[in-house]
Amino acid sequence: MRRLLVVGLLLLLCSPLGLAQQKKPPPKLEPLPEAPPPPPLPALEAPAVRIPVQEGDKVEELRQGGRVVMLKVTPPNGKPYYLVDTTGNGNWMRRDSLDDGVRVPMWPIHTWD
Repeated sequence: MRRLLVVGLLLLLCSPLGLAQQKKPPPKLEPLPEAPPPPPLPALEAPAVRIPVQEGDKVEELRQGGRVVMLKVTPPNGKPYYLVDTTGNGNWMRRDSLDDGVRVPMWPIHTWD
């Protein structure tokens, strides 16, 4: 039993744990210098959207995320129409109304009495 204890102590002293205790202390560390401040960001300007309309037309715009996605144009003596950018790539489509024409059936198909 005593031999087993001596062998265990020798293994512990020769193991990496025992060797780790015999390492030299690390050299003195110096603090890092202060980092310079980041450069200022350039001023971001919103892109100007210019859509020519006739003089006298009333134009109302709808923005989403800073982008113009829809314009409602009302002529002085006419019916309003809409210019819609559905894809987001700048291709404007004219619509005379925002109604897409889809009608959901509202009548019962079968009832259980």
